[in-house]
Amino acid sequence: MPRPRKARRDAEANRERLLAAAVTAMLREGRNVPLATIAAEAGLGIGTLYRSYPDRDALLHALEYRAYGLLNGILDGIEEEAGLGGLDAVARFLEGSLIVGDQLVLPLHGAPPLLTPEAVEARRAINRRLEHFIAAGRAEGTIHSPVNATDIITFSAMITYPRSHDLDWDHLARRQIALFLNGVATGGPAAVPGPPVERTGVEQAFERQARP
Repeated sequence: MPRPRKARRDAEANRERLLAAAVTAMLREGRNVPLATIAAEAGLGIGTLYRSYPDRDALLHALEYRAYGLLNGILDGIEEEAGLGGLDAVARFLEGSLIVGDQLVLPLHGAPPLLTPEAVEARRAINRRLEHFIAAGRAEGTIHSPVNATDIITFSAMITYPRSHDLDWDHLARRQIALFLNGVATGGPAAVPGPPVERTGVEQAFERQARP
């Protein structure tokens, strides 16, 4: 009787090994790295990879859903910090995103958008929690700009997607975070083009992108 449970645990462990290997290989060789290379780096056969992920899109979708879990995990930790202000919570999210940036395979990084109910809910949760931080910041007077959750998510995607590995990207990205937060806090002096892009607009764009 214990064998099916052990088999499930082994399968889950293999999937996590494949996802970790995929992130490493894609960082090194790009999204089109051979799937056989990913399987080899995970110490598994290509057949094991195909049983879990029948093609590259399936693998990218799994990596995308994993990325949403990482981002919601960051938000879990922020919400557990007592007495944290709204602007500080946004800062924590951006800093946390930067730390796990090499693990984030997302539509805003060029991955095919995942439209399953679970993925949509994960994105909705990230959006909802960031909007809560923004509302708290406005109430306490630490946020004055017309920023919304989509702005923060977009900025996060930009700083976690290095354009050159020859630069000290961590240092450069942290400078951009500081400049972004200063703008969020003061709301000026530059005018912000409107209207803002809402979460629903992003989801509609993902749906159009996913159409054959």
